Amino acid sequence: MRSPAQARVDLAAISHNVSLLRERAGGAEAMAMVKAEAYGHGLVPAARAALAGGAAWLGVAKLAEAIELRRGGVTGVPVLVCVGVPGEPYDEAVRGDVDLTAGAVWAVEEIAAAAERAGRPARVHLKADTGMSRGGAAPGDWPVLVDAALKAEAAGHLRVVGLYSHFACADEPGHPSIASQLGLFKEFVRYAEGAGLRPEVRHLSNSAAILTLPEARFDLVRPGIAMYGLTPVPRIGTFGLRPAMTLTADAAMVKRVPAGSGVSYGHTYVTERETTLALVPAGYGDGVPRHGSSLLEVLAAGRRRRIAGRVCMDQFVIDLGDDTVSPGDEIILFGPGDRGEPTAQEWADALGTISYEIVTRIGSRVPRVYS
Repeated sequence: MRSPAQARVDLAAISHNVSLLRERAGGAEAMAMVKAEAYGHGLVPAARAALAGGAAWLGVAKLAEAIELRRGGVTGVPVLVCVGVPGEPYDEAVRGDVDLTAGAVWAVEEIAAAAERAGRPARVHLKADTGMSRGGAAPGDWPVLVDAALKAEAAGHLRVVGLYSHFACADEPGHPSIASQLGLFKEFVRYAEGAGLRPEVRHLSNSAAILTLPEARFDLVRPGIAMYGLTPVPRIGTFGLRPAMTLTADAAMVKRVPAGSGVSYGHTYVTERETTLALVPAGYGDGVPRHGSSLLEVLAAGRRRRIAGRVCMDQFVIDLGDDTVSPGDEIILFGPGDRGEPTAQEWADALGTISYEIVTRIGSRVPRVYS
């Protein structure tokens, strides 16, 4: 069934972006981050496009996402789960050849027990907290985590295949925390390897670091937002990335209204003169931000139009003046900008947020259409 609103995803753009990022990473392999439904682009299709672009690993946030990849036929490639909680079905992860993160001793113990039940060793990446104060072991806890991992390795329950951490401010080149985190990560790695761990990969770089910090590449980089064509460092540039998502909706109704007509809830927009209004069937239930009311622009009839009044759950209105569209005509909410439409970055700038939020919030009732 055709939907009145669609998120069109250019898979070739994702492949192109991954290839470009691999070039920027020199000899480091790429772990394509496909968490959160591939930043709203669709988990399995985006993963396949990333692999076609040269990614050798995939990364997700949650175990359910990794299992969905495996059940979707994405096999023969390592998939890392970056966030875990006690009691998850780690047995299934081990049997599915899914890599797991351990940033605390409890995680090593639960993963080792699951591996014993599954009858095969688990693949584990130890995560270090180098200054983000989020996931991972803090410096004082790192030796204890390494010791627990070594004991589990000796028992044959797991193999530490990776050591990693995450930058807090890589999108702010020159921020003092960057050098501090990089130096601390090297110390974490030295300690772990000196204690006897022999990881396959060490990884620290997110999208921003790939593009601005060649000294932080190590063995593996983790492109996220950049693989979908959106720059992680807008003030520097777009780096030749190609946005992969175009959000469209078909005009539902077009009408002429007199001057002084209140539009949408609360009448926060009132027409100044006789004008033509068009109803666009997409709203905050689809991911169009309500706080974009009377602020965000879309492309209609060849020109940009600002949303008139409040964004509703399922629809919003635009003021066309003396121009017109017909019911069923395409309205472009955002896209690569090729036809003059706003980009996701422009929406983000208007709202004081980041492009990541714009694309990941597009809801499940908006079908992804792939090309």
